[in-house]
Amino acid sequence: MNTHTIPTVMAGRGAALIRSTAVPVTTGLWRVTTSSGAVLGHVQSTSDPRGERFAARRASSIPGTTIELGLFWSIDDALACFDHG
Repeated sequence: MNTHTIPTVMAGRGAALIRSTAVPVTTGLWRVTTSSGAVLGHVQSTSDPRGERFAARRASSIPGTTIELGLFWSIDDALACFDHG
């Protein structure tokens, strides 16, 4: 399992850019962190009759809960959810 660094994307004025990294936790699950190690959320692969999908979930300020960001066809698209804070 490899670490996946998310490329920084330029955004409009006022948007906070975050350079995040996806660290494998187990097969099909990645923890998304900032360069300082703060956890932003997780990406998990899921099976679908049409192929593999990737669910992105942002960590919540309420312990033990996450916020669903979406379900994507590529891990890169799922990880892009964490580019902007």
